[in-house]
Amino acid sequence: MSELRIALLNAARSAAETRRNFERELDAELVEFNCPDGELPSSFAFDACVVTGSEASVYWDEPWIGRLKEWVGDAVSAGVPFLGVCYGHQLLADVLGGQVEGMGEYEIGYRTIRHDGENPLLDGVDEEFTAFTTHSDRVRRAPPGARVFAHNDYGIHGFRKGRVLTVQFHPEYDMEMARSVTKGKDIDQAKIDAVLAGITEENYRAAREAKQLFDNFLAFVERVRADRVAVESLSVDR
Repeated sequence: MSELRIALLNAARSAAETRRNFERELDAELVEFNCPDGELPSSFAFDACVVTGSEASVYWDEPWIGRLKEWVGDAVSAGVPFLGVCYGHQLLADVLGGQVEGMGEYEIGYRTIRHDGENPLLDGVDEEFTAFTTHSDRVRRAPPGARVFAHNDYGIHGFRKGRVLTVQFHPEYDMEMARSVTKGKDIDQAKIDAVLAGITEENYRAAREAKQLFDNFLAFVERVRADRVAVESLSVDR
């Protein structure tokens, strides 16, 4: 089959850096849409969609966020597979009927996360693993019918509902991105310094394990596409 074609719904202010992160990790044709600038696909003619992180909150009353939610809801209803990361995790939770709230603090830095070993997105990843996190909002309640498969003491770090798969942490980050994002936070300098001190080769090597989820997501999308092609072939043969 041809290369997978994926819509990258880029919700980040640092759009170019975010795009490069996902281009590095996803072996597919990525078609980028800069969501804060009002860009959205004109159709659902993609094998999958990825919703990135963002400096925004899903509950902000901004026109681009409302338009993005509407488009994503329609695409999910049309059966398009989704991967949501950080803000994308929260936006998909909101669209599907979950609840997102501010935490009143940041979870930031390399953190330990646990998963239940039953979701294909984290196949091959230890059930207790390391990942870089940076967020001050969280999914308080997963959408009705969703299966929460990853969490830590800050809350939900992954859920699945149908063809929607999400994670709160940032598997796409390299060390340079982790440092850049940390330095840009408006938080206590002592906390920034502590997080920067933890951005080490050792912690990054540990966090690289979670990058397996990108290959797992592509394999999932391949299966969805193969099933769709098989159904279409049956329809033509009748």
